[in-house]
Amino acid sequence: MSSASTMRRVSLRNLAAHKVRLVLTVLSVVLGTSFVAGSIIFTGTISTAFDNIFDKVALGVDTRLSPAESRASGVDTAVLDRLEAEKSQLGIAKIVPRYSATVTIAKADGTALQTGGAPSVGTAFTPPAEALSTTESMLEPGGRAPVGTGEIALNASAAKEAGLSVGSTTTLVVSRGAATPMKVTVVGIVDLPQDTGGYVNVQVEESVARQLFSADDRPAFIEMAAVPGVSAQTLTDRVQAAFGDDYKAQTGAQVRQEEKDRVNQFLDVFNYILLAFAAIGLIVGTFIIYNTFAMIIAQRVKELALLRAIGAGRGQITRSVLLEAFVVGLFGGLVGLGVGVGLAAILKAVTTSTSGLPSAPLELTPSAVIACMAVGIVVTMISAYAPARRAGQVSPVEAMRESATDGASSLRRRTLAGAILGVVGVAVIGIGTSGQGAKYASTVGGGALLMIIAVVLFAPALSRPLVGALGRVLGAPFGKIGRLARTNAVRNPRRTAATAFALTLGLMLVAVVGTFGSSLKGSIDTAINKNLSADLVLATSDQGALPTSVVTAAGKAQGVGTAVSFRIVAAKVDGQAVSGISPTGDLGAVTPYEMLDGASKSIPSDGMIISEKTSESKGWKRGQVLTFTGYDGATVPVTVSGIYKDSQILDPWQMGEGAYEKLVPAGYRSDLLVLVKAAPGESVDALRTELTAATKDFLTVQVEDRAQFVGQASSQIDQMLAVLYGMLGLALVIAVLGIINTLALSVIERKREIGMLRAIGMARAQVRRTIYVESVLIAIFGAVLGVILGSGIGIALVRTFRDLGITTAVLPYGLIGITLVAAAFVGVLAALWPAVRAARTNPLEAITDA
Repeated sequence: MSSASTMRRVSLRNLAAHKVRLVLTVLSVVLGTSFVAGSIIFTGTISTAFDNIFDKVALGVDTRLSPAESRASGVDTAVLDRLEAEKSQLGIAKIVPRYSATVTIAKADGTALQTGGAPSVGTAFTPPAEALSTTESMLEPGGRAPVGTGEIALNASAAKEAGLSVGSTTTLVVSRGAATPMKVTVVGIVDLPQDTGGYVNVQVEESVARQLFSADDRPAFIEMAAVPGVSAQTLTDRVQAAFGDDYKAQTGAQVRQEEKDRVNQFLDVFNYILLAFAAIGLIVGTFIIYNTFAMIIAQRVKELALLRAIGAGRGQITRSVLLEAFVVGLFGGLVGLGVGVGLAAILKAVTTSTSGLPSAPLELTPSAVIACMAVGIVVTMISAYAPARRAGQVSPVEAMRESATDGASSLRRRTLAGAILGVVGVAVIGIGTSGQGAKYASTVGGGALLMIIAVVLFAPALSRPLVGALGRVLGAPFGKIGRLARTNAVRNPRRTAATAFALTLGLMLVAVVGTFGSSLKGSIDTAINKNLSADLVLATSDQGALPTSVVTAAGKAQGVGTAVSFRIVAAKVDGQAVSGISPTGDLGAVTPYEMLDGASKSIPSDGMIISEKTSESKGWKRGQVLTFTGYDGATVPVTVSGIYKDSQILDPWQMGEGAYEKLVPAGYRSDLLVLVKAAPGESVDALRTELTAATKDFLTVQVEDRAQFVGQASSQIDQMLAVLYGMLGLALVIAVLGIINTLALSVIERKREIGMLRAIGMARAQVRRTIYVESVLIAIFGAVLGVILGSGIGIALVRTFRDLGITTAVLPYGLIGITLVAAAFVGVLAALWPAVRAARTNPLEAITDA
């Protein structure tokens, strides 16, 4: 039998003989690889589900004509007339104009039907004889087509969710234009091929759709079917040639592919985020795997020496350890793949129930399998490479003496390199904080990476004084047990630092996210309290658009002094997209602002006032005439009448009502929110009651005071942070397992030492307490490093986002306190099993163990 074959058998038997050690090592691989697999499987599943839906979009459509500018209000009615006139010339068999707008419908209990993020649209019902596809207008038995303004047809999934059926009466609200809430009756239930969870489609008669869902009778787009003998591409080319660059003609297949690409682009971003968290888990896992193999090698010096003594070369020893790493990585990848499938299933269940994403069977692709296995094997072998080389370089004589070499070598070079990198990292972060924007944020990110590497290098030298100091304080109540635990924690600084770093990285990210979130909430709180003098705010529960009729309804409520709506303006100036606000009414009554350059605070009907920051960045000056071009082609000259002091609520500019009305078609006007000031002597609570009653038919309108308005914004940030914290929890779980892993292997390594202590009288409870205290010291050391590093990086990042309105850097002191307390708890939790294992050590067996 060859020596290579013998070494392979030795490696495999060694793994089989140490099952606990194998399981602990595999776990650190599983957690990272499972997130990689889960991310790929989940996004692949959702992508396939969307593809299946979009394969049913635009069925029977040979050509779709839509505005070249996606933000335009629709296709000019002259185009529709021309298409009708030139049907035979172009080769068109059928023409169907499509009208649509965002709507909200009430459930049977009178509350708004929530979509979870899925579209909720109103469209025109197409009679079967005029439809381009036989599946387009499939009414369920017992229903009929809607007629007139009081009747609707509703898609089947929405009807079921809302508890509505044929004959039910409900409320319909269109989110733009001046339409008021309508009482409608469901006269038909429609089975749609593309129907999916959360999606709402309210269909009305075409004449009603033109009135409610369009601007100046403009359809959103026009779909056509070709006459026999004319291909879809031929018809599309003819229509494109006829209407030039202002419109975009596409085949039905191109429409479907465009929809798929748009969704897949979003899913790619989502996948990158998930994979970023998987990378964090893998980085943390890498340190744990490295630590594990380093300890394993330290425990096997006698075994390896015997192999060297009987003729095994250094390369063979190294390769045998790498073979063990390969097996661990392979096994961890396989288990991680299985866990990843479960993780993807959980993600799919949560998102489909809360966000309106479509449901589909899990898609286990070859790429997910390959990526999971490759990552598991590569990460494990890279992590084990340094310990494997160290194993091959130990001479037989030194190994036979069992000299404790691990962690005993000088830390001078490593510490010096860490100090230099730390200084450079601080300097780079300082440069990043000197400016604002993505460029400077990236600079801070580069400095943060240098700081992380510096901590990795410097932490062993730092662990001795810090852990020693912590041990004196936290170990004091435990007397000699505490001193022994402190000695154990500092005896091998490399191991302590590597174990703690898993927790350091996880809590650093928590601190960065927490600092950013606290600063964002603090800035919003400051901005609203400083710049908002309105008593009440009207906005939608889902932060969507309000129909312009809301401000009319609010203005009629008893006790209203001033009601000002904020309307979004989107246009182009000098070919560049710009967006701002056009307020109605007395702006100064609801939000104080200071003019820096301008004779009056009032906004001229055909003019605008701009913020100081906008003036500096755009180069716009008082008296300058700007030509705004709407997305429908309307051009409106607007004079800059003044410049006001920067205000986060009013940034970047405010346009007069006359200019706004020329620029934005009536059917496309909507309000972002409505600010209300009570009339003198009126009670705000009474006014709220009046406004709630006046706007209740709009379904999603909420009436909030300033504190609630701030709380609403903060709650959305908290929801976002909760998702991030949940994902970062992966790194913390790995960190806990890392501490368990290290302590368990440390117990095995110190078996004879623990046996001696037991032999001279140490009780089992005292052994357990020693392990507990040691674990707590390591955990708190890692947590303190992570919190300090993360808070510093978080504050630096916040400073680079000042241009986005994050003006106040706020440390999450509550989170920091909870984190440090939780670190101590984590230390105890991680030590439970290793401590019990240590306490069960048989003194005689341990002492006689060769």
